[in-house]
Amino acid sequence: MDEPADLLEQAKAVLNNNKHGNHTIPKGGLYSHQWLWDSCFISIGLQNYDVMRAKKEILSLLKGQWANGMLPHMIFASGDEHPRDPKMWRSWLNPSAPDHVQTSGITQPPVLAEAIVRIGSGMKPSERRTWFQTVFPALLAYHNWLYAERDPHSEGLVLQIHPWETGLDNTPPWMSELREHELPLWIRLVAKKPFVDIVTYFRRDAHYVNPGQRLSTFEGLSLYYVQRRLRRKNYDIDRILSHSLFAIEDITFNSIFVRANSLLREIATTIKYELPRPLRDKMKQTEEALDLLWDAYSGQYYSRNFVTHNLIKIPSIGTLLPLYAGTIPKERAKQLVKFLSDKKTFGADFPVPSVPLNSDWFKPHSYWQGPVWINTNWLIIDGLKRYGFDQEAEQLTKTTLSLVEKSGFHEYFSPIDGTPAGADNFSWTAALIIDLLTD
Repeated sequence: MDEPADLLEQAKAVLNNNKHGNHTIPKGGLYSHQWLWDSCFISIGLQNYDVMRAKKEILSLLKGQWANGMLPHMIFASGDEHPRDPKMWRSWLNPSAPDHVQTSGITQPPVLAEAIVRIGSGMKPSERRTWFQTVFPALLAYHNWLYAERDPHSEGLVLQIHPWETGLDNTPPWMSELREHELPLWIRLVAKKPFVDIVTYFRRDAHYVNPGQRLSTFEGLSLYYVQRRLRRKNYDIDRILSHSLFAIEDITFNSIFVRANSLLREIATTIKYELPRPLRDKMKQTEEALDLLWDAYSGQYYSRNFVTHNLIKIPSIGTLLPLYAGTIPKERAKQLVKFLSDKKTFGADFPVPSVPLNSDWFKPHSYWQGPVWINTNWLIIDGLKRYGFDQEAEQLTKTTLSLVEKSGFHEYFSPIDGTPAGADNFSWTAALIIDLLTD
């Protein structure tokens, strides 16, 4: 992979191999379903050379939208592959779930508006307006749902009810909160030897990826337990919040939501649709509410416990994502940028690690507790550009491309030596490399 042209063609080949009808799966076998933010990132790469396929990717995603506006984080594949997954979720218990397709019962970071705008960027004005008009009702319904169900106190920040909703499954802030809660004794027992070895043998992901590069058995069982609690309450937010195990206003999710709101306004302007005043007020409130997640002492952003309003002061890559939001003060943005060159935190040889290098949680190959992910690099690069940190954006782009040139289109990578981990030939890695190369 010495030449950019070769890298580009190999990235396209990954997406072609992972194509599944009108959408693209992250990776066959381990990830056979369609994921919300995966498809959004994939469409961002596709639009650089195949706009029609990018549009189909999004339209396929929208088929799973619930009647209340929610976009589920998974649409399950039809057929015999992983037939237990829909039964595990039983989304049909909620009356808003669609009848024609089986989905999960939670959502994922709202990257949809970004994907829609990127797809439209290469179209003629008339075609762009038609595209925006086609997808706008679903996008608007999704944003309205987030405010209606996930901002119950009208504070501006939207809450999440499961770590899977952040996309950063076992990220330390959430895992630390989970450990503070009383979990069933069977989870703690099973997570001990010799039971953990037996469970690991039966874990599906262990048949595709080194178990040491995934969630621990304790983490996996705990997240499954949280999901079962949500299922018992039929994914009804009122019932969930009345006796919640935990709910968090996640900094990554809310940063992406701020950016998504600004793009929603852009789309509405293009199609000459006037957003309702209450919605505009809520969007402005969300921009300002990011300030509630700022800790002046450490100069970082953190997620917040929804019930106590206490910041969860455990650093993660989330502290850098307000750069992508694009609405924080320039002085704070400068403080965040300094972390990218700090050898003790995020200034790794192969940046950007998903937790700081000096964190007690840091493990270079352990899912969202250390490795570099191309999608978070892409989000940070986008934010750096819009704040005018062009040199830093160019440098991070170069190191991201060199990382994939060195180690291939893997799911994630060690920030220490660039060695690959997780699934190989991973779709959003390929798609976003295409976007960085094309840009």
